[in-house]
Amino acid sequence: MKDRYLDFVNSPFGTSIARSLGLPRPEVLRRHRADRAEFGGMAAIGAGPSPALFDDLLAVLSAIGMTSIAHESASGWLPVAARHGAMSGRFEPRARDTSASDRVEALIFDATGIDESGQLHSLYAFFHDALRSLARNGRIVVIGRPPATRESVKAATAQHALEGMTRSLGKEARNGITSNLLRVADGADFESALRFFLSPRSAYVSGQVVTIDAPAAAPESWTKPLAGKRAIVTGAARGIGASIAAVLAEHGAIVTGIDIDAARDALDQTMLSIEDASPSGGAHTALVADIAAPEAPADIAAALAASGGIDIVVHNAGITRDKTIARMSPEMWDSVIDINLLAQERIDDALLAQNVLREQGRIVAVSSISGIAGNRGQTNYATSKAGVIGRVRAMAPSLRARGITINAVAPGFIETHMTARMPFGVREAGRRLNSMGQGGLPVDVAETVAWLASPGSAGITGNVVRVCGQSLIGA
Repeated sequence: MKDRYLDFVNSPFGTSIARSLGLPRPEVLRRHRADRAEFGGMAAIGAGPSPALFDDLLAVLSAIGMTSIAHESASGWLPVAARHGAMSGRFEPRARDTSASDRVEALIFDATGIDESGQLHSLYAFFHDALRSLARNGRIVVIGRPPATRESVKAATAQHALEGMTRSLGKEARNGITSNLLRVADGADFESALRFFLSPRSAYVSGQVVTIDAPAAAPESWTKPLAGKRAIVTGAARGIGASIAAVLAEHGAIVTGIDIDAARDALDQTMLSIEDASPSGGAHTALVADIAAPEAPADIAAALAASGGIDIVVHNAGITRDKTIARMSPEMWDSVIDINLLAQERIDDALLAQNVLREQGRIVAVSSISGIAGNRGQTNYATSKAGVIGRVRAMAPSLRARGITINAVAPGFIETHMTARMPFGVREAGRRLNSMGQGGLPVDVAETVAWLASPGSAGITGNVVRVCGQSLIGA
């Protein structure tokens, strides 16, 4: 559904009206497009004392074609750049009215060496000087350490404090700017995450904290990181599921879309359109199955085993049956828990027991912001989606031994046929009550799923990433 307010206030006439009346004017988000460069421009680098990741950070920026300038807090950056033969320079704070052409595309702060709270002043110094120099649709990335890995209480305290700073920056920056925190353990690889959070693919992901705690091998191609991988997506006929299937295929995966018999025609059409748009060297297929049926897990596992197994499982299928709990029937409660949560458990049990999901596989479950914050009239739905989050966190350690990661994405207000049916007031509240001032698109969820499914994301497991534009609900 079109966001008419967003379109109006960004039109030539609407812009003047919005300015004269003081109306909020959400930024038109810059999302990935095949005909536009994914990266480019300049990144300003800041740091606390003893930054540990300058060499790795410079390697990623060089690989994606971004140049750098160093804030005075990052005094060791220029020698590192010179050692690698990379062009760099010094950052000079810009005035408020700096032209668009003089602005930087990203602010990156290496906070890995901060080990006591007094050193957090370096964050203030950098962002106080640099925030006004950041372009519209710019990116803020703070890189720290997992607090639990620090040797002292003071160091863990300071590293945890980065979370409040990063989320607050996302709420202050506006103009389509995102702000995210990467907690990178010693020896872990963060290239996949840094590429994602610097990219237009993360346009609606802000205020998130991602922990990366293991090495990862880079994919053979960053443009087709899922080449040769086989994936399944439940609930793939339309909406978010269809977008996930399409983006996985765009990244090179061979996709099997699963949906119920009533959605057979829509599912066939979705998979045919994906085949036409992004052939992957193998046929994308439709598989009709009711995931709530007792026989479904065994049938799905048998069908996938016959094709040689799979590498990626995306649990997207879900339903709502909304009523306050006093008015909710037992059937309404049971059906939502069964489809949204128990079906995921049964399918994964079958795939893992028969080794249909191969080693180094990926499981990505679609949760919801309702599972984090709760929602009136959705006790069943919120319970199921919170259960998804709990399952992801609980399964991550045991799956790691097989090289399998499991993560969740938690969408906020996403523009779909379902949200289009909401009452006007509820719909507008969902759109505006976030740092972006607008709803997300199905592709925003899909891009996040594809990033978590990448071989380069092997060090990310047990995480929950909200795709909500930094919603104020549950923030």
